[in-house]
Amino acid sequence: MCDQCGCAATPDVVRIADHQGAVSMRPVSARSVEILTGILDANDRAAAHNRAHLGRHGILAVNLMSSPGSGKTSLLEQTIDAVDGRFRIAVIEGDLETENDARRIRAKGVPAVQITTGQTCHLDAQMVHDALHALNLDAIDVLLIENVGNLVCPASFDRGQHANVALLAVTEGDDKPAKYPTMFRGADLIMLSKIDLLDVLGDFSPAKAEAHVRALANPAEIMRTSARRPETLAPWIAWLETRLAHSRAAV
Repeated sequence: MCDQCGCAATPDVVRIADHQGAVSMRPVSARSVEILTGILDANDRAAAHNRAHLGRHGILAVNLMSSPGSGKTSLLEQTIDAVDGRFRIAVIEGDLETENDARRIRAKGVPAVQITTGQTCHLDAQMVHDALHALNLDAIDVLLIENVGNLVCPASFDRGQHANVALLAVTEGDDKPAKYPTMFRGADLIMLSKIDLLDVLGDFSPAKAEAHVRALANPAEIMRTSARRPETLAPWIAWLETRLAHSRAAV
């Protein structure tokens, strides 16, 4: 899997530590950086093609990223209901196997293309390009791309989207933005999902989660949502409508 996406070749220093401090530090080799650069360059060219293609059709493309089980598909289902035809939605789903999530979206009467990646831990621009050919782009206003559940690799690959949205469920640790900075640093919007469980769990602090995001110098809006409480989705729908208007104005 790491050979396919380059996630083992990040240009950082690997630090090993115990309770007494650093045990060893290993810089990633120049060869690793060269491999990763080549992978990303090819992907970026395909992503630019996708973005131009979507732009010609006036489509807003939004990439949803999170760990598994954070509620991405539930959010999409409730988004479809909340939009209620105000704009036309299509969905690209990414998972290692099964079409389970795409079936859920199709059951809502919305076109959905499932990408099964096998062992690859993220969607890339070429995968999305191929999926676009299975959609009628003239019948879409907003394309929602549900990436593979993973807090690492999806953050490093452009797919031609116009915005990145990161979900952080309250069932996870509020320190996730500090542990996985690349994803949360690059997010245009962060959604704290499953907030209906806050009172039950009691060990997730939205204030701490936000502080970790701000420590990454990311000023992105942070919303609190619950798929079980449709009224909490109003800011999210308004955000999509505003972004869609900007995309159309740019065209």
